Amino acid sequence: MKVLLREDIRGVGRRGDVVEVAGGYARNFLFPGGKALEANGKMEEQAESMRKSRDMRDAKDRAAAQAQAGVLGGAVIGIQARAAAGGRLFGSVGPVEIVAAIASQKGIEIDQHKVILPEHLKEVGSSQVAIELFDGVVVEVSIEVIAQG
Repeated sequence: MKVLLREDIRGVGRRGDVVEVAGGYARNFLFPGGKALEANGKMEEQAESMRKSRDMRDAKDRAAAQAQAGVLGGAVIGIQARAAAGGRLFGSVGPVEIVAAIASQKGIEIDQHKVILPEHLKEVGSSQVAIELFDGVVVEVSIEVIAQG
């Protein structure tokens, strides 16, 4: 079944794309959620309009992400956490704590899902963490975990 996507859906397509999906997927997930419309011959103009607005929004978002990357590039973000005498943390430092520290220290709001962290930080010290601000705009940030009294 051909559908016109009204929003970006991972693994299926982007807003304004006309894609072929299974009938059950369209009827049970896409249509009830308002995520897509059934495509017909008259939808081409609407699809083109949606693609143009998507491209303009993407250009603006990419420019904003590159500006944020300029601020964050090479930055050192300090995070205090409770630790044992050997430097092992009682808990761990994950994406939520990293995003909160960046917001408080640099004033930049980032979605926690954009932090690329193979596993939570569990020891005191410095670590490099990648943050994907936009498709193709990835910045490395140094996270300094400091033992808290």
